[in-house]
Amino acid sequence: MILEMKVPSPGESITEVEIATWLVEDGDYVEKDQPIAEVDSDKATLELPAEESGIITLKAEEGDAVAVGAVVCLIDLDAKKPEGTESKKEASKTDTPVAETKPTETKTTYASGSASPAAKKILDEKGIDPTEIKGTGKDGRITKDDAVKAVPSMGTPAGGARTSERKKLSMLRRKVAQRLVSVKNETAMLTTFNEVDMKPIFDLRKEFKEDFKAKHGVGLGFMSFFTLAVVRALKMYPDVNSMIDGDYKITHDFQDISIAVSGPKGLMVPVIRNAENLTFRGVESEVKRLAIRARDGQITVDEMTGGTFTITNGGVFGSMLSTPIINPPQSGILGMHNIVERPVAINGEIVIRPIMYVALSYDHRIIDGRESVGFLVAVKEALENPIEILMDNNPKKALEL
Repeated sequence: MILEMKVPSPGESITEVEIATWLVEDGDYVEKDQPIAEVDSDKATLELPAEESGIITLKAEEGDAVAVGAVVCLIDLDAKKPEGTESKKEASKTDTPVAETKPTETKTTYASGSASPAAKKILDEKGIDPTEIKGTGKDGRITKDDAVKAVPSMGTPAGGARTSERKKLSMLRRKVAQRLVSVKNETAMLTTFNEVDMKPIFDLRKEFKEDFKAKHGVGLGFMSFFTLAVVRALKMYPDVNSMIDGDYKITHDFQDISIAVSGPKGLMVPVIRNAENLTFRGVESEVKRLAIRARDGQITVDEMTGGTFTITNGGVFGSMLSTPIINPPQSGILGMHNIVERPVAINGEIVIRPIMYVALSYDHRIIDGRESVGFLVAVKEALENPIEILMDNNPKKALEL
């Protein structure tokens, strides 16, 4: 019996996928649930598992765009597993390939005095070894013309690798590129900036991070503080939690926060659902769970769909300041950056504080300056006064210690 394996739907509105990589070869014996391919959609990269065991026949090439529901391979269910299959695999892992013996290339060298006096002077001035020049004179003698031609002119590449590679972008990367360009072309994007004194959060983490991790099994990072500060600011400025749909404005009464994380296939943006209902422990646990799934390539389309506002942290890569691009159809994105000790004036005195620059990019079609600046100031206030604003003056209770 021959089983036709068809492309399953990775999610709503996705009509085709691209075969990124075949993990098996045509004619291989595959086991049920064994990953046989990685497929790219315009939102994520997913593994395609074998539906049954048998001999596989591939019906698509790597790089092919295949419609959802189309046949990508056949599996012969009546075929028996070839004997010695495992031993061959083990042999391939342990056998050491014998290096090919290639004839040694010989380099022509010339005895002392094989360059003419004029040629030798030119080569000495330019620091060129005569043995590296092939002479065109009698008996291989290096002429003045040979020496002149051997001197590289300005701008002429001299040595080193000069290779290029042409590789098709994945469907995910192409879709990201299209979305980013459309954001720049279709929104009135502006960015407002501010700075945050991170010392209060540093002090809290220093005091409670060990107890927090021991009790909850996750670290007390910066994301919980920023997420809860954003949730509060979104409630204060609901326009930032809105989006445009044609001639209508859609305002949400919930806060689904998208968190930009780096995955093996590029940037992923999983969503923390109903962040307004989460505690510090809840946010940190969800961030850790989503980051691990993104890192391991297990994130699903549903986990990246939706979101009413995005937080991105370029600081983990060393970014001092940036203008993050809005994640459509959202209307705002908060950019975090690296934390640097800077001199600041406090109560008339110069002190050193850990400072982070923050940026809010927003769609000016729906968010005015008052709302955008007010939102970022509200985030700053919460981060600089976390005990009072985010913890109701009871850090141990807020951290569930």
